[in-house]
Amino acid sequence: MDSGLLEPGEDVEIPYDVSRPLEPEQVLGIIDQLICHEMSWHLGYPLSQTLFTSIYVDALLMPEPWTLEQACFVRNSRPEQNQQPMLQILRAYCLGMLKACNLVIERIRSQTFFEEEDFVPSTYNRDLLTNIPCTDIQRLLADAVGLVESLAGESISEAVADGLTSRLGLRSVFLTAAKTHVLIKDPAAARKSWDEALEMLPRLSATHSLATAVDEAFSVKLQRRLTSTLPPRPVVQLDFAAAFSHLTRLFEDGSEAISVMEHHDPQCLQTFVQTFVAKTPQPMVFVRALLQTLLFQNKGAVGAMSIRDVLDDDLSTVSLHSSILLDRSNDDIEAVHDPRFAISKQMSEFRERAAVPFLDMLRTSCQNRCRARRTLCHLIADWEFLQSDVEKMDEVIRAKAEALALQRPSTSIRGLDLFKDYPLHLSSWAYLYKLQQMERIVQLGFELQLYQADEMAGMYWYLHFLAKTREQHLERIGGFIHRAPPPAHPPEQRRMHRSLNHTRLQLLDAAVTWALSDALCCVYTVLLRNNLIPSPPRPYSNAELRYQLRMKPFAAVCLPDLPTYDEFHDGTTQPNCSTGQLLDYAQRAVAGAKKGFESLSKLDDAQSFSVGSYPRWVASANGALRACIATMVAISELQKALPEAEGGARISVRVPPPEEAYHVWWIVPKITVSRG
Repeated sequence: MDSGLLEPGEDVEIPYDVSRPLEPEQVLGIIDQLICHEMSWHLGYPLSQTLFTSIYVDALLMPEPWTLEQACFVRNSRPEQNQQPMLQILRAYCLGMLKACNLVIERIRSQTFFEEEDFVPSTYNRDLLTNIPCTDIQRLLADAVGLVESLAGESISEAVADGLTSRLGLRSVFLTAAKTHVLIKDPAAARKSWDEALEMLPRLSATHSLATAVDEAFSVKLQRRLTSTLPPRPVVQLDFAAAFSHLTRLFEDGSEAISVMEHHDPQCLQTFVQTFVAKTPQPMVFVRALLQTLLFQNKGAVGAMSIRDVLDDDLSTVSLHSSILLDRSNDDIEAVHDPRFAISKQMSEFRERAAVPFLDMLRTSCQNRCRARRTLCHLIADWEFLQSDVEKMDEVIRAKAEALALQRPSTSIRGLDLFKDYPLHLSSWAYLYKLQQMERIVQLGFELQLYQADEMAGMYWYLHFLAKTREQHLERIGGFIHRAPPPAHPPEQRRMHRSLNHTRLQLLDAAVTWALSDALCCVYTVLLRNNLIPSPPRPYSNAELRYQLRMKPFAAVCLPDLPTYDEFHDGTTQPNCSTGQLLDYAQRAVAGAKKGFESLSKLDDAQSFSVGSYPRWVASANGALRACIATMVAISELQKALPEAEGGARISVRVPPPEEAYHVWWIVPKITVSRG
């Protein structure tokens, strides 16, 4: 555990001369090993076990260089020691890499991230060229490219020269992609840099076989020189094929993340973010920090839209397709006694209150999946408070709207008829989002394998309960939209059509979630009845305590009411239904879910509000459709096998992990029957 401990006969100094001549193939090998270490760092390992194990990196950073000229391998030496062509090329690459690491750390630290889970930003009191401008390093990289091209065909073979220039070019392009000011001023230019990097990657892969490894250029002993309270740890060894795969994914995800700036529709924006971060494997923390930057880089805006535009557009889509509440002319009313003045004031207060949980919802989606679920458990309390507050605003707005109608009985004021049935537009909007996030908490529990196999029935029952509640709420919202007077003007007609499309999509989504979760609840109940799923020993627990634990995130929610343990137990065990009846019911439920998912998968990007992320959205729908088919197969197997079990047939059940399921939220048990 002592960082100064030496093996018998071991020397504390590292016998490696950084000024020694290198062959071009060796430079290629050192660079490729640095790429492997850099990708390990992006995956969450510390610099002490990755890049800081490079003797060349250590030589550049110690002592700390204040200028580009000082950042050389051998300080205060004869000029010829640093003028070797291969060392100049390696130096340029290392400086570009270290500056990129500095930009990555700055980007991640500027956003919400969790060091113990995602990323280790510690530099161990080393300065990663903070004072040296990117442009100076990019000029150095360009000079190195020119040097390689001048030596190509002479001291460097054409193939090795191509490998070196592609790696130097990649470093320069990545610096451009990571710079903050480019993202803010010109998103199109930012995507261009990521795409240029992707075009260079095949050249890296093709020339890796020419590299010669220089293992002695890396040493775990360098950790002794770092400012750290931890003892030396083994160097993280990532093979080049895996590192190249991660590098490719980094640039692909980075290029795709830029697309978030092109969304001008809050529903499509939410779909983009949710489907993007749900990719398997999940985008690296740097890309997710980049996504947060693009979403929240301008104060008072989300992506390319102002917060007011986002909330008003979302309200018009969900529950207020055409209403006086969203009429911006209300802001021009200065007469305090005018009801429109009070309406404008209430709506301004609503936007101020709703902006925080709405933005937190997007920011939470950018976290790793475990942290996203934990944060959602706290965030639903904010939506609970918001719903309670805006119910009072709804009361005030309704009273003012009625007063306005009485003041001007002969004037047709757009949206006033929507208030006669007391629809509570604002609180309905908040309640819908709260229900969606409650469902997502349960669904992420399946994805993250939080539930034991014998808990599946109960959690699918609760998911069915939430989805059914959401469907009922959406039917109420849809009823008010249908009863609204037909809009006369084309813009209002388009808004109403869009609102109806959204309600239909949400109703279909709630219906298929309800049906499939109900079917899986019945399947797992049957398996538990027949002792086909083992229950692990729990000497210090019982069913009611486990229920309280699973429902703890929802205990503070007043609406919908939390089911009692007796209701949960009866819904899970179905004591009044026989096994045959449960399987028949599950078969009907999953057949309905299958039809619903088939309808979902046929929607286009506009109908599904997934413009810009349609391939990922439809892939998720198709995965759930396959889960329906697998559930139908499991039910059919059980219907045949259970009667045969009395005759000696053996039934075995395997609950697959999420990564083996057709969809990570729908865990369908695999039934195997041994006959004879």
